[in-house]
Amino acid sequence: MGDSVIRLVGVSAAPLDVTAVHDVVQDRSAGAVVLFVGTVRDHDGGRTVTELAYSAHPSAESVMHEVVAGIVAEQPVEAVAAVHRVGDLAVGDAAVVVAVACGHRGEAFDVGQRLIDAIKATVPIWKHQTFADGTDEWVGTPQ
Repeated sequence: MGDSVIRLVGVSAAPLDVTAVHDVVQDRSAGAVVLFVGTVRDHDGGRTVTELAYSAHPSAESVMHEVVAGIVAEQPVEAVAAVHRVGDLAVGDAAVVVAVACGHRGEAFDVGQRLIDAIKATVPIWKHQTFADGTDEWVGTPQ
């Protein structure tokens, strides 16, 4: 598995194009493509979210590439893509998109879940959300 399997990794201030992420992983040897789209929801922890912004450390894209490379090196992946949005997002906007193409669906689902879990746990991207009651919180910041 080399970088030819990793078709797209990025951090973007522009809205994410889900179709483009899906299309970049198309591969004739893949029997399954799993697409995960994480979207901004209107609530968190029982509170109404009114605003949300993501910030990223300058190393975020390279860390994401390392995470993706580490996972696909161990798996039968034909193609993979992962992008995360930064900046101000509205409820319903795509915040992260992961696409995985594998020979079989079970593998694609497994790798897709491992990728999104690892991205959320490892990549230095932080969420700042504001609630309807005027309070706010940072999520994912270093302790």
